[in-house]
Amino acid sequence: MASRPVPTINPTVYAVERYATEGVISRRFWAYLIDLVVISFWFLLVCLALVVLGPLTLGLTWVVLAVGLPIAGLTFVIYNAITIGGSAQATVGMRAMGLRVVDPHTAAPVSMLAAAVHALLFYVAVSTFLLWAGDVLIGFARDDRRFARDLLTGMMVIRI
Repeated sequence: MASRPVPTINPTVYAVERYATEGVISRRFWAYLIDLVVISFWFLLVCLALVVLGPLTLGLTWVVLAVGLPIAGLTFVIYNAITIGGSAQATVGMRAMGLRVVDPHTAAPVSMLAAAVHALLFYVAVSTFLLWAGDVLIGFARDDRRFARDLLTGMMVIRI
Protein backbone atom coordinates (compact mmCIF):
# COMPACT_ATOMS: atom_id res chain seq x y z
CA MET A 1 0.00 0.00 0.00
CA ALA A 2 1.58 3.22 -1.15
CA SER A 3 1.38 6.18 1.18
CA ARG A 4 0.54 9.61 -0.09
CA PRO A 5 3.19 12.27 0.36
CA VAL A 6 2.48 14.96 2.91
CA PRO A 7 1.48 18.07 0.95
CA THR A 8 3.47 21.22 1.41
CA ILE A 9 2.25 24.63 0.46
CA ASN A 10 4.34 26.44 -2.08
CA PRO A 11 3.61 30.14 -1.45
CA THR A 12 4.21 31.10 -5.08
CA VAL A 13 1.73 28.57 -6.46
CA TYR A 14 -0.85 28.21 -3.68
CA ALA A 15 -1.26 31.72 -2.32
CA VAL A 16 -4.94 31.11 -1.59
CA GLU A 17 -4.21 28.03 0.52
CA ARG A 18 -1.48 29.88 2.40
CA TYR A 19 -3.94 32.64 3.27
CA ALA A 20 -6.59 30.09 4.13
CA THR A 21 -4.44 28.54 6.87
CA GLU A 22 -3.32 31.75 8.61
CA GLY A 23 -4.79 32.11 12.09
CA VAL A 24 -6.35 28.65 12.00
CA ILE A 25 -4.86 27.40 15.27
CA SER A 26 -6.37 30.14 17.44
CA ARG A 27 -9.69 29.83 15.64
CA ARG A 28 -9.68 26.07 16.24
CA PHE A 29 -9.24 26.69 19.98
CA TRP A 30 -12.25 29.01 20.15
CA ALA A 31 -14.28 26.69 17.92
CA TYR A 32 -13.59 23.82 20.31
CA LEU A 33 -14.83 25.87 23.27
CA ILE A 34 -18.03 26.72 21.38
CA ASP A 35 -18.50 23.04 20.52
CA LEU A 36 -18.08 22.10 24.18
CA VAL A 37 -20.91 24.43 25.10
CA VAL A 38 -23.17 23.11 22.31
CA ILE A 39 -22.53 19.45 23.12
CA SER A 40 -22.88 20.04 26.87
CA PHE A 41 -26.21 21.77 26.32
CA TRP A 42 -27.64 18.87 24.29
CA PHE A 43 -26.19 16.30 26.68
CA LEU A 44 -27.75 18.04 29.68
CA LEU A 45 -31.11 18.23 27.91
CA VAL A 46 -31.05 14.48 27.23
CA CYS A 47 -30.06 13.72 30.84
CA LEU A 48 -32.80 16.00 32.16
CA ALA A 49 -35.38 14.35 29.92
CA LEU A 50 -34.30 10.89 31.13
CA VAL A 51 -34.50 11.97 34.78
CA VAL A 52 -37.94 13.54 34.31
CA LEU A 53 -39.25 10.53 32.38
CA GLY A 54 -37.99 8.14 35.07
CA PRO A 55 -41.15 8.08 37.22
CA LEU A 56 -43.37 7.83 34.13
CA THR A 57 -41.51 4.74 32.88
CA LEU A 58 -41.20 3.19 36.36
CA GLY A 59 -37.45 3.76 36.40
CA LEU A 60 -36.55 2.33 32.98
CA THR A 61 -35.05 5.60 31.75
CA TRP A 62 -32.90 5.76 34.87
CA VAL A 63 -31.36 2.47 33.76
CA VAL A 64 -30.68 4.04 30.37
CA LEU A 65 -29.11 7.00 32.15
CA ALA A 66 -26.89 4.74 34.28
CA VAL A 67 -25.75 2.74 31.27
CA GLY A 68 -25.49 5.76 28.97
CA LEU A 69 -23.26 7.96 31.10
CA PRO A 70 -20.12 5.85 30.68
CA ILE A 71 -20.47 5.88 26.90
CA ALA A 72 -21.34 9.58 26.75
CA GLY A 73 -17.88 10.27 25.36
CA LEU A 74 -19.10 8.86 22.08
CA THR A 75 -21.39 11.87 21.84
CA PHE A 76 -18.39 14.03 20.94
CA VAL A 77 -17.14 11.58 18.31
CA ILE A 78 -20.58 11.21 16.73
CA TYR A 79 -21.08 14.99 16.78
CA ASN A 80 -17.81 15.53 14.93
CA ALA A 81 -18.49 12.72 12.46
CA ILE A 82 -21.91 14.11 11.54
CA THR A 83 -20.96 17.79 11.39
CA ILE A 84 -17.49 17.57 9.81
CA GLY A 85 -18.47 14.71 7.50
CA GLY A 86 -21.68 16.49 6.52
CA SER A 87 -22.38 19.11 3.90
CA ALA A 88 -21.20 22.05 6.06
CA GLN A 89 -17.78 20.42 6.55
CA ALA A 90 -17.55 21.99 10.00
CA THR A 91 -18.86 21.74 13.53
CA VAL A 92 -21.05 24.50 14.92
CA GLY A 93 -18.00 26.09 16.56
CA MET A 94 -15.97 25.88 13.36
CA ARG A 95 -18.76 27.56 11.40
CA ALA A 96 -18.92 30.32 14.02
CA MET A 97 -15.17 30.86 13.69
CA GLY A 98 -15.18 30.73 9.88
CA LEU A 99 -13.45 27.36 9.47
CA ARG A 100 -14.12 24.20 7.49
CA VAL A 101 -12.40 20.86 7.02
CA VAL A 102 -11.28 19.69 3.58
CA ASP A 103 -9.15 17.03 1.95
CA PRO A 104 -5.81 18.81 1.36
CA HIS A 105 -5.29 17.18 -2.05
CA THR A 106 -8.68 17.90 -3.61
CA ALA A 107 -10.39 20.42 -1.28
CA ALA A 108 -13.32 18.00 -1.26
CA PRO A 109 -15.34 17.17 1.85
CA VAL A 110 -14.00 14.44 4.12
CA SER A 111 -15.86 11.26 4.96
CA MET A 112 -17.78 10.74 8.19
CA LEU A 113 -15.45 7.87 9.09
CA ALA A 114 -12.37 10.07 8.72
CA ALA A 115 -14.06 12.77 10.81
CA ALA A 116 -14.90 10.23 13.53
CA VAL A 117 -11.32 8.91 13.60
CA HIS A 118 -10.05 12.49 13.72
CA ALA A 119 -12.23 13.24 16.76
CA LEU A 120 -11.22 9.99 18.44
CA LEU A 121 -7.53 10.82 17.95
CA PHE A 122 -8.15 14.28 19.42
CA TYR A 123 -9.81 12.95 22.58
CA VAL A 124 -7.10 10.32 23.03
CA ALA A 125 -4.44 13.03 22.70
CA VAL A 126 -6.25 15.39 25.08
CA SER A 127 -6.38 12.65 27.72
CA THR A 128 -2.57 12.73 27.96
CA PHE A 129 -0.87 16.10 28.02
CA LEU A 130 2.29 14.98 26.20
CA LEU A 131 0.39 13.60 23.21
CA TRP A 132 -1.74 16.71 23.00
CA ALA A 133 1.27 19.03 23.29
CA GLY A 134 3.10 17.11 20.57
CA ASP A 135 0.02 17.26 18.36
CA VAL A 136 -0.30 21.02 18.73
CA LEU A 137 3.44 21.68 18.41
CA ILE A 138 3.44 19.93 15.05
CA GLY A 139 0.72 22.36 13.97
CA PHE A 140 2.81 25.36 15.03
CA ALA A 141 5.86 24.00 13.22
CA ARG A 142 4.14 23.37 9.88
CA ASP A 143 3.38 26.06 7.30
CA ASP A 144 -0.08 24.65 6.63
CA ARG A 145 -0.93 24.55 10.38
CA ARG A 146 -2.01 20.90 10.28
CA PHE A 147 -1.85 19.00 13.56
CA ALA A 148 -0.60 15.42 13.78
CA ARG A 149 -4.15 14.07 13.80
CA ASP A 150 -4.89 16.08 10.65
CA LEU A 151 -1.93 14.45 8.95
CA LEU A 152 -2.94 10.97 10.09
CA THR A 153 -6.51 11.33 8.82
CA GLY A 154 -5.76 13.32 5.66
CA MET A 155 -7.58 16.51 6.65
CA MET A 156 -6.87 20.21 6.53
CA VAL A 157 -8.68 22.97 8.40
CA ILE A 158 -8.97 26.16 6.38
CA ARG A 159 -10.57 29.58 6.76
CA ILE A 160 -13.57 30.39 4.63
